[in-house]
Amino acid sequence: MLWQLRLRYFVEFRECVVALVVEASPGTRSSGPLKPEITITYIAVSAIFFNSGLSLKTEELTSALMHVKLHLFVQIFTLVFFPTAIWVFLQLLSITPINEWLLKGLQTVGCMPPPVSSAVILTKAVGGNEAAAIFNSAFGSFLGIVITPLLLLLFLGSSSSVPFTSIFSQLFMTVVVPLIIGQIVRRYIKDWLERKKPPFGAISSSVLLMIIYTTFCDTFANPNIDLDKFSLIIIVFIIFSVQMSFMFLTFLFSTRNNSTFTPADTVAIVFCSTHKSLTLGIPMLKIVFAGYEHLSLISVPLLIYHPAQILLGSLLVPTIKSWMLSRQKALKLTRQPKAPVKV
Repeated sequence: MLWQLRLRYFVEFRECVVALVVEASPGTRSSGPLKPEITITYIAVSAIFFNSGLSLKTEELTSALMHVKLHLFVQIFTLVFFPTAIWVFLQLLSITPINEWLLKGLQTVGCMPPPVSSAVILTKAVGGNEAAAIFNSAFGSFLGIVITPLLLLLFLGSSSSVPFTSIFSQLFMTVVVPLIIGQIVRRYIKDWLERKKPPFGAISSSVLLMIIYTTFCDTFANPNIDLDKFSLIIIVFIIFSVQMSFMFLTFLFSTRNNSTFTPADTVAIVFCSTHKSLTLGIPMLKIVFAGYEHLSLISVPLLIYHPAQILLGSLLVPTIKSWMLSRQKALKLTRQPKAPVKV
């Protein structure tokens, strides 16, 4: 399918770009001639969210607005249960020789909101409740602007060294304001956007690749970086295990006997509750942990989690779709009135 090819090519392209970072181009390091501390931190991040404001079809969300129970389930699982469960798990891992900054990175993954795109794409591919997926992805991103910095400061204990006021002022200027401006502009050029269909996804992906590139350039430019292969392999294994476990957990919760969720709702819940936003996450980390020597190490788990969730989701699409169709068919048969027995 076309969407699978696009996802695969983007993942492969991003991996190639990250591989090139080993060269650590001087121009993209902090204080380099391209001034990434300005062009990336402010201009690039603002461009991503202005682009999101232009592309976000808020009018499509109204139909899903009243499904309060589903929205509460997704947001509580994503922004309360997920980070708390990761924190408990990390207390056990803290006694292992795994790199402590990679473990902190795992905690940042737990604090991230749902993504705007991947959960919606996969829900649509299965045939699930796409409207609910759109609403929760968009609403979760807006919540994440406020809640994610709070969670990062709470779980990572960095409030003593990070100016709380400046975090939110910078987030407001680089995330909220561009989103609002994008939505306002969209109202005036909506017909043109619908007719021309600009490549919003490609634009955001390109800017995001630049942000990822500069983040890793700072890391590899640091001669004191210490990233051992053992820790990296274990982190990859943990990330896939966490994703599978949480997908299974949300599936069990949403399909229990007293649940009011439809099979299509379950599909949206599974993807929206377990996926994490890289588009919002990387800029957020660069703001909250600005000046941290180990910023890129903290970012590594999120950089792994994002392609992993797309890969895992793509592989599970046929299985989940088969389950959803069979479940819908079974529910339809049970609701049909029984034919009267002839005597």
